[in-house]
Amino acid sequence: MNTITTYFKGVWSELKKVTWPTRTEVINHTIIVIVSAAVAVAVTAGADYGLSRLIKFIIQNKS
Repeated sequence: MNTITTYFKGVWSELKKVTWPTRTEVINHTIIVIVSAAVAVAVTAGADYGLSRLIKFIIQNKS
């Protein structure tokens, strides 16, 4: 039981050393992540659309 108590005291001690981000930083980073994800989705969707059109074009002209 003593080792568990020591463990959680150490965890609490380390958590006190953490520099937590401000609300503004969290909001800004969240926006960056959402925009980055949207760009990645758009690029992937565009590549998928373009490649599928290319494959269809090749198949139609082959026969």
